[in-house]
Amino acid sequence: MSVTPENASHHVAVRKPGWRPVASLLSIAVLVAIGIAVVPTTKTSAATASPLPVVSVAKPLRREVTPWDDYVGRFEPSRAVDIRPRVSGQVAAVHFVDGAIVHKGDLLFTIDKRPFEAALAEAKGGLASAQSDLALARADLVRAEHLVGDDAVSQGELDRLRARVGAATATETGAAARVQARSLDLEFTDVRSPIDGRVSDRRVDPGNLVATGDGRNGTLLTTVNALDPIYFVFDASEAMFLKSKRAEDAGKVAAVADIRLQDESDYHWHGRVDFTDNGLDPRAGTVRMRAVIDNPRYFLTPGMFGNMRLADRGTTSALLIPDGAIQTDQADKLVLVVAGDGTVTTKRVQLGSLVDGLRVVEKGLSGDERVVVSGLQYAMPGSKVEGRLVPIAPAATATRFPAPPVGGKATPAP
Repeated sequence: MSVTPENASHHVAVRKPGWRPVASLLSIAVLVAIGIAVVPTTKTSAATASPLPVVSVAKPLRREVTPWDDYVGRFEPSRAVDIRPRVSGQVAAVHFVDGAIVHKGDLLFTIDKRPFEAALAEAKGGLASAQSDLALARADLVRAEHLVGDDAVSQGELDRLRARVGAATATETGAAARVQARSLDLEFTDVRSPIDGRVSDRRVDPGNLVATGDGRNGTLLTTVNALDPIYFVFDASEAMFLKSKRAEDAGKVAAVADIRLQDESDYHWHGRVDFTDNGLDPRAGTVRMRAVIDNPRYFLTPGMFGNMRLADRGTTSALLIPDGAIQTDQADKLVLVVAGDGTVTTKRVQLGSLVDGLRVVEKGLSGDERVVVSGLQYAMPGSKVEGRLVPIAPAATATRFPAPPVGGKATPAP
């Protein structure tokens, strides 16, 4: 049967009642499928929600400590001597090993003695002649004095004889001085160490001519440095200078200096500050200071660098935290603190010296805070964490705090 325009609307009207039940059934099926898919996913998300991150927290440790300031300085000899000849001549022998330890009076160089021995012999001959002339003049004067009473010798002759004795005495004195000078020249041909210490290398070999001179004009033969004790020289701030002066005025003992070398982790060397310069450098605002350190094995050497901590006179109560708990924000030092509700906040702190592996906190903490000491990567400011309290111990018996995993428990390492 064909569909005509007249019955087209009737044809459509007949089919609509058949599609409505099908569409309704399809809609219900889709909703059911969506519901089945959504409900298990929501339950799974709720079941897998992570707990709060766990971090290790500790309250600052309060201890009596000796505060100190840190400095970098250089070792210098307590005495340094340039060995130069006191007479000119040819070096005949060298009597030391380069770099050896020498003692006061040890023979270092010998200068050819022969010219000086000859000069001494000549001076002694001149002295003998002068002594003979003096003896003759005295004898003539004695004879003349005996003849004065008999008017055999005039007063003028007597005065002349007395003047002759005076001149002969002066000549004898000059000749004796020349003998002494020539003796010293001969003695100076043996160049000896004036101090105990370590000698440098020879600057002149045997056979070379050396010359004496004023100051540094003479030939440099070698140098000797006194190393026991040895000095540690450093520049201190004006604040340190004022602290030291006030301590001196209060009658306190000299500040203790503990020093470690570049390859040392502990402060093995100890001494006391014994010198403060008489003025500050106006450009740098520092003053030169010096500590004296015993060095019986001559291990410490001039020119070596060292790190020094200069202890204050007395002790003070201080708060200490692990150095690893400190963070840096540009020029500020920060620590992370966990509040009672688990919220993480930051606190700016002012730090002091390191004591037994723990850092002194001079300002910023009261002592009741719970400072994050491990798991810092999980403690973001403003977030919430679960803080597990752990103790703080000095480095010698310190407990390491491993970073706990998310949702795990923080336990001190054995």
